[in-house]
Amino acid sequence: MNIRKGTIHDLNAVTEVEAACFPPAEAADKKTFQERLTVYPEHFWLLFDGEKLVSFVNGMVTDEPDLSDEMYENAHMHDPDGRWQMIFGVNTIPAFRRQGCAGVLLRQAIADAKEQRREGLVLTCKDKLISYYEKFGFRTEGISQSVHGGAVWYQMRLVFPK
Repeated sequence: MNIRKGTIHDLNAVTEVEAACFPPAEAADKKTFQERLTVYPEHFWLLFDGEKLVSFVNGMVTDEPDLSDEMYENAHMHDPDGRWQMIFGVNTIPAFRRQGCAGVLLRQAIADAKEQRREGLVLTCKDKLISYYEKFGFRTEGISQSVHGGAVWYQMRLVFPK
């Protein structure tokens, strides 16, 4: 398995993995990924088994402290010098779940954000995943203002020590 950053050439594979991981109301579409991969490909962490994309993490960087639904739709809100690395999706295809794939990518995203001198990372998740993200140092901040896909989301934040 190998990790690399995304490129526009990964558009179809990323879109397919997203569709396998999220219900249609929550999944980003091809047009959204095209915009994200054009604006901030270096904030896509991809894990391959040979030539097959099996897992990826993506998100933008911003000075905004909270993840908003508008960020999912507007890649141009990305600020390369922003303080916070937002995480929009942690995706692993079903056949590769519970094998540590997402964890490898999350640790890489965390390391990269630390190296880039961000204040930390922010993500939203459903309640059943709170304990999973806590293992990486994220702390819950309660129910998010997000109504993405009509689901209830919890905002979580990992703050780097100063």
